[in-house]
Formats: sequence, C-alpha cells, structure tokens
Amino acid sequence: MSARLLKRVVLACALLACAGCSGGTAGTVGTGSTGGAASTVMRVRLPAPAHWVGTWAASQQIPEPGNALAPAELRNATLRQIVHLTLGGKELRVRLSNVFGTRPLRIESVSIARPVSLATGAIEPSTSKALTFNGRAGVTIPAGAVYYSDPVAFDAPPFSNLAITMYLKRPPARETSHPGSRETSFLVHGEHVSEAILTGARRFAHWFFISGVDVLRHGPAAAVVVLGDSLTDGHATANNSNTRWPDDLARRLAKTPPTRALSVLNAGLGGNRLLLNGLGPNALARVDRDVLSQDGVRYLIVLEGVNDLGTATLHRTLTPAQNAALVRHIIGAYEQIILRAHAHGIPVMGGTIPPFMGSTYYHPSAATEADREKINDWIRAPGHFDAVAHFAGALRDPSDPHRLRPAYDSGDNLHPNAAGYRVMADAVPLSFFMRR
Repeated sequence: MSARLLKRVVLACALLACAGCSGGTAGTVGTGSTGGAASTVMRVRLPAPAHWVGTWAASQQIPEPGNALAPAELRNATLRQIVHLTLGGKELRVRLSNVFGTRPLRIESVSIARPVSLATGAIEPSTSKALTFNGRAGVTIPAGAVYYSDPVAFDAPPFSNLAITMYLKRPPARETSHPGSRETSFLVHGEHVSEAILTGARRFAHWFFISGVDVLRHGPAAAVVVLGDSLTDGHATANNSNTRWPDDLARRLAKTPPTRALSVLNAGLGGNRLLLNGLGPNALARVDRDVLSQDGVRYLIVLEGVNDLGTATLHRTLTPAQNAALVRHIIGAYEQIILRAHAHGIPVMGGTIPPFMGSTYYHPSAATEADREKINDWIRAPGHFDAVAHFAGALRDPSDPHRLRPAYDSGDNLHPNAAGYRVMADAVPLSFFMRR
C-alpha cells in the first residue's frame, strides 16, 4: 500500500470514529485506485450544527404610568404571561430583561408550560417545566442587563403558545416592560408558579421582564426582525388574536417551502420614532439590543417614520426649511440603520410609510404629506434599501391616495385593521428571504 493511500485510509477511519462519537453516520460512496491498488473511500455525514434562533421577542421600555404596575402589585406576586412562538423546537431558553431597571432585579422562580386557555391563563400541568439560571432556580439580573435561562427540553410546535410564570418577593426599583402586548397577562399574590389556574388573578394586556424565547435548531433556520412602531406592534388588533402584520407574515413564510425555517421577531414599539425618544427609546438606540443581538437574525425589515412626521407638526407649523431638514434627518436615520445591519451581514428591507391624512391623533398638512412622499420615493429608489415592501401602495385609497382605504382602516385614519395588516404582510416580497 502506498503512503498516500495509507494516509487516506487512516483519515477515513478517524472521521468514522469521530462521527460515531457524535451520532453521525457514514456510508461507502465509491471506490478509487491509487498506484494501481483499489481503495474504498468513506464519506462521513455529520449532524448539522445546532444553533439558537429567536422564535419570539418583544422590545422593552419604561412603562408609562398608565401601563405600569404599582409596587405593591409586584410584592409577593406570581405573574403569568403568554407569548406566541413562530418557529418550533424541542429545546428552548427564555430571556429575561432588567434593561431599564435602576437596581438588580430578583426573580425567585420561573416556569414554562403550554397554556390551555388564553382567556384564563390556565396551563396544562403535565407540560410544566421549571427554568434554571446557572443551575439555580432563581436569578438576580443586574440593572441594565438581560439574562438567559439554562436550556430546557420542551416540545414547542410552530405557532404554539407558551406560558411563562414567575414569582417575585419584592418589586423592582423600576419596571422594564412591553406595554402593547396584545396578550392577556395574569397576576396573583403569593407563590403559585406551578398551579394550573391562578384563581382570582388580575388581568392586563402588558408584558413585564420578558424579552425573548429561543429554540435550538439544526440546519438553516434563521430569524427575521421587524423594527417598527405601533403599526408593527399591532395597535387596533384584538387581544390574544395574534393578528399583527408580523404574525401574518410568519404564517405566510411557514406556508412557503423555501422560507419555512424562518421565524419573525416583532420589534415594534407604540409611538416609536427614528430621531427622538417617545414612549420608548428611539429606533436608532434600539438597533443593538432589538436587532443585532437577536439570536439567529439574518434579515431586517424597517417600518418607521410616521411618528416623526406626525409629532413634528402636532403643535406647530413647520417652515419649508424645517420640513426639508426633517426629511433629511429621517433619511439619515435610515442610512444609519442600513449601515449598522450591513456591517453584520444583514440585508435590510424598507417599508414605505402608509398615508395618514385625516388622522384623529395627528393633524398632517399638505406639507406633511409631501414630506411622506419624498421619504417614500427615497425608500423605493434603487441603491438604498436591499428590498422594499410598498405598504403605502397596498393600503392607500385609490380614490384618495393620501388616506387609508376605508376597508383597511381601523377607524383612526392611521392604524390598519386586521384586514389591513394582512394586506401589509402580503406586500412583503418573499424573494428577499431566498437570497444566498
């Protein structure tokens, strides 16, 4: 046997032994000859590397007083919150957040389970699993930090709901929250984490201290992050219905074989702006935490700007120079988001801003509408975003393009209804997600 052939046989045997240790498989793929001697070459099929992918996420902020819990409510309290997953898996982990806390947040215990009722928060006890953090039941999260749970085996089918129940002895110094959950949460006093039903629970549509759920996946699974405002957060949708446009997009991706392994992470915040803080931090300040740090993120969609346009003229009239500066600054913010995402290899789709003339909250003028159209022209022009979702074109009234089509209007001339959100999801070109 030649030295070259001997080297090949030794390498094949080593790979075969390695595959046996890691659960891989090997098979004979053919024969060849070196120096006249016949040889059998083994090709080893190794398992696809496992990696974490976000299946649900929520952007965080300091809740405004009307959406916050009184400190007494979170003293000796059990809090059950339900989230809707997109991508399924057999192993998951939960991300807790104290991003806006001013002191360490102590959570005594956390469990997950499959809910049997979104209206009552009742769980299926046989599915309940206690979470650990560095091997312990409780966790202390530093101020300004997030904390991952240890991985836990849990059967989470695609588009299933997950109940996350936690117990706090003491309230936080300042709450970290997602006010627009569109999902019912439940709170009772005492330690009741493992109980199937939280009898007499207080109910509200806000999330507290939870910012993400990841699933362990093998193969090419990845996440799509949608950075937006209340149009993305799902304002005007019914609670527990999961009919925001990112929800509709996730279902659409799941029905298309090339995009079936993509999750959708909703990074929408009500009232969000590109340039200034509002109810929550501005969009540029959120890019690191809400986009780049998401596990498995591969694509980004941006729909921001209507609140910048609306608030700019809510209490005053702008001069032509101020209008021009506003448009320039909004476009500059888009450019910054694109640069940041591209630096991490993430392509970005831009969404055109839908019309909002006649808004019952904002009072856009003809100049505001002209600014919106200039911004949308920039979004749609080649060489800026990597792709475009023409939401404005899908939602506008053909007989009055400065307004939402009545069939898609929730009633405030600003936010779509459920039918309008479905149209938005359908306006996203799926070819964007099929690039190699």
